[in-house]
Amino acid sequence: MKANLLYTGSILVLSSLLSCNAPKTPVVPETVEITKEQLQDKIKGGWAGQTIGCTFGGPTEFRYCSTMMQEYIPITWEDGCIKWYYDNAPGLYDDVYMDLTFVDVFDRLGLDAPVDSFAMAYANASYMLWHANQSGRYNILNGIMPPESGHWLNNPHADDLDFQIEADFAGLMSPGMINSAAEISDKIGHIMNYGDGWYGGLYVAAMYTLAFVSNDIEYIVNEALKVIPEESKYYKAMSDVIAWHKKYPDDWKATWFEIEKSKWAEDLGCPEGIFAPFNIDATVNSAYILVGLLYGQGDFYKTMEISTRCGQDSDCNPASAAGILGTILGYSNIPEYWKKNLYEVEDINFAHTTISLNKVYKMGYEQALQMIKRNGGSIDGDVVKIKFQQPVPVRLEQSFEGVYPVMRKSLYRSVKNFGEYSFDGLGFVVTNELKTVGDKNDYVAKLECYVDGQLMETVSLPAAFEIRKNEPYWNYQLPNGKHTISFKWLNPEDGVDLIIRDIIVYSDKPKEYKHQ
Repeated sequence: MKANLLYTGSILVLSSLLSCNAPKTPVVPETVEITKEQLQDKIKGGWAGQTIGCTFGGPTEFRYCSTMMQEYIPITWEDGCIKWYYDNAPGLYDDVYMDLTFVDVFDRLGLDAPVDSFAMAYANASYMLWHANQSGRYNILNGIMPPESGHWLNNPHADDLDFQIEADFAGLMSPGMINSAAEISDKIGHIMNYGDGWYGGLYVAAMYTLAFVSNDIEYIVNEALKVIPEESKYYKAMSDVIAWHKKYPDDWKATWFEIEKSKWAEDLGCPEGIFAPFNIDATVNSAYILVGLLYGQGDFYKTMEISTRCGQDSDCNPASAAGILGTILGYSNIPEYWKKNLYEVEDINFAHTTISLNKVYKMGYEQALQMIKRNGGSIDGDVVKIKFQQPVPVRLEQSFEGVYPVMRKSLYRSVKNFGEYSFDGLGFVVTNELKTVGDKNDYVAKLECYVDGQLMETVSLPAAFEIRKNEPYWNYQLPNGKHTISFKWLNPEDGVDLIIRDIIVYSDKPKEYKHQ
């Protein structure tokens, strides 16, 4: 077994072959030394890897849902492809420019910037958002601030992967300092997520921190998991993936099938993913990141390819995997084949930002130095001394406790003649469609939501996509039994129709299917 670590007293990355009598798990020393050049190279490698991985998987995003992308299907990498996306589809890089929102706040306000500053910066940004991010944005713009903005009772997308795709910055600014990255993740991750959704980002950030002090991928994925509570669903799922890799060390597809057969591929929260092939849950997509890292074996192409072919959010997953591997390798060791497309965009600002790759390379490096000094490290000339942190598990959080989806039904009724709808259960979520004709972007529908004849909430539903509410109403805390829902549209207008599209019903236990 070969372990590659940064040891005290050594400025270069050393590879030491462990003897038969040595412990199987490598031990990182209390103080890790690295040169400034190496530190910057690794930070650059993380940002570059994320951008390359996002581009590589971009054309496949959510085209392969609950099915793998077969190996005979080519994944192309053409000259100028990154520049093409910058010019023609810059929204591809949402998982990068979302990171940059938080990097920018740290740059402007310092390491002690309050959570409200991060929340308002992202809620008022010009980019479009989806799922947990959009629900968090809506909550903040309507007075529900973090951490309540990400809580599952306020956000049906709490377990989605949103923070997972934008947590890279927390690890890149915390080299070797896993608990410091956890503190940052706690503050910012709860803007839009909770429970497994938060853990997904935390785990990715933790792997980044360890990528600065070890080249051993198996060590990194195992050690990073120690920051996640063992009792959590997320921990158990990642542990299963690691175990399946040991069982099938040469067959990533066998591990993929185990993931799909397991309960870890079942979505409990996201209304679009309930009883559907689509799955944006953090747990299953984190599993695909792990599959890429473990079976990629340090090869940049294999790591991205495998994470991509696992499917679902197959631009963000290879982006995270390639970002972590890029940090391990350092920018200078990412193969030229992948970097050559990067050169022509490194001075171009990402969409919706004033930050380019070259700028964030510098910003990230400066923030990492600040974090190192704040957490007991030091800088002596060209040598940076990092005080390595042993992982401490964060608190246990679990979304959708005691509630299970048991039914999904398409209603597709206009609120104008909705009437009533009855169901048996303890909770529900309804989805909607606001159909407009002409210029109605400033229109905001006002909708009263009733359960069992009682007014529960009056909600605002903006027609403007950037500030929309993902779902008009949900409630997971009803007495278990028969309930009736109805709606009243307070301000209908010509050229506007408000549709209740689907209802997802929850009960206190999973539905049992009996064969006749």
